[in-house]
Amino acid sequence: MKRIISNLTAWVVFSLVLISCDNQGARMETITGKSGEVVIVIGKDTWKGESGALIREVLAQPQSSLPQDEPMFNLIDVPPDAFIDLFKKSRNIITVKISPAYTEPKVEYTTNTWAYPQAVVNIEASSPENFQELFKTNSNMILAYFLKAEKDRLKDTYEKVYEKGVYKTLLDEFHIQLYVPNGFAIVKKDSDFAWIRYDTPLITQNILVYSYPYDSDSAFTRTYQLAKRNLITRKNVAGPLPGTYMATEMELPQDFNVLKFKGNYASEMRGLWRVQNDFMGGPFISLSVLDASRRRVITVEGNVYAPKDKKRNYLRQVEAMVYSLGFPSQKINDKITKQLEVGN
Repeated sequence: MKRIISNLTAWVVFSLVLISCDNQGARMETITGKSGEVVIVIGKDTWKGESGALIREVLAQPQSSLPQDEPMFNLIDVPPDAFIDLFKKSRNIITVKISPAYTEPKVEYTTNTWAYPQAVVNIEASSPENFQELFKTNSNMILAYFLKAEKDRLKDTYEKVYEKGVYKTLLDEFHIQLYVPNGFAIVKKDSDFAWIRYDTPLITQNILVYSYPYDSDSAFTRTYQLAKRNLITRKNVAGPLPGTYMATEMELPQDFNVLKFKGNYASEMRGLWRVQNDFMGGPFISLSVLDASRRRVITVEGNVYAPKDKKRNYLRQVEAMVYSLGFPSQKINDKITKQLEVGN
């Protein structure tokens, strides 16, 4: 199935919608369900018809940059009369109401309606045709809302319970803040590179951190980032056999986007990695950010090796770690950025 939008586009479109409600959450029950699930409260006939097909086309479209097709979300349809407390505590919910009584169709985004931290989208439409038009128009924002909710839940967890030794090393030696869960350990490090790994018999999750001087805006192009990644991984990430090393899979294109990250100029790249001269491989996501106060670029990459498992949720976990990146010198960065904007 053709991918409708990129994950990054979805995240950016709705980056300001999801609001933290810690005080409210302290008084509510905790959400239930698995990561990546969305409960759709919808009539059976509507779910089986064109409206349901449209929902599936958007929300269950293939996740980008995975070696095998996996849906962006796993969908669970529930008829309104079966929407009991068990389902009301689900992490992600869409309610679909179609009736001539809804003379002012709307899409409403709410948090923590029945549980915490919950993301809910309520859609009201006057007819199936009206619903389909409304859903198509808002599909990017709906995707963005749930993608950000999933990422924020992971980030909040990691920032509360994290590997303090790794955090301190990166803060002291790389001058960055990065949160990884307990169990991750630094397996290789020099002055401008760190490899942080979580390893089990079934999966491996890696975080790579590397820095390099900022010379020009060309540092935030696909060509530059690919060349830099291949240089760094060849030098630092050896494979299981002599003469093997991590490389970028070039048979499939990478998703690449330029963005602002916490006020800093940045780019994101998603793609597949492989081991040169071997058969290992998997997905990766990298975030490269300008640290203006130190005139450098910091790249943080998360990648996954899970040959026997689905990889979507493992990739989202390392993505949340990547996006926990912060700079202790952010106030200086903000001042430099403001001065440059005024100068332009």
